Amino acid sequence: MFIFMSRFTPDGAFMEEAEKLVKQGFQLLSEGDYAQALSKFEKAIKLDPKNADAYFGKAEAGVCVSKMSVEEILESYKKAIELDPQNAYFLASMGSFCLDAGKLNEAESAYNKAAEIDPDNAPYYYSEFGVEYYRKAPELYEKFMDDKTMEIILKKSLKYLLKSINLDEEKAKKLLS
Repeated sequence: MFIFMSRFTPDGAFMEEAEKLVKQGFQLLSEGDYAQALSKFEKAIKLDPKNADAYFGKAEAGVCVSKMSVEEILESYKKAIELDPQNAYFLASMGSFCLDAGKLNEAESAYNKAAEIDPDNAPYYYSEFGVEYYRKAPELYEKFMDDKTMEIILKKSLKYLLKSINLDEEKAKKLLS
């Protein structure tokens, strides 16, 4: 009865309209119309500021729209996660964005949290972080790159790749000897 009644309250009407805008936004995202998608997500947020999907969509669209800064995009991801803290997909997406933005510590934290929330897919999160960290970190540390820095990058990448197949360093050493 409550659900039926809420459709006719002002809040229910706003929430319904916000859901419609979110669906339209994701459709526009899939079509590559990022600016229009961003507009839909922003309107949805105004109607329903507790809509996690709207914040997530805003972040995803923002990645492809130059008017949003890295900080604004990150803020939208964080708000989506705050509203839906058990959504591992939101966390992994934020982790991927953070890697691209050069925020390696935040990326690592997001992927670890995604793995914690969704242990069935933890190998995916760990391996993605390990591979992408290996690819991105040398670019970020280019000015400071020496053998020691590269060794640190390799060790961290390997740690996550081993974790993705449920091996620790000692088990890996035994297998390789």
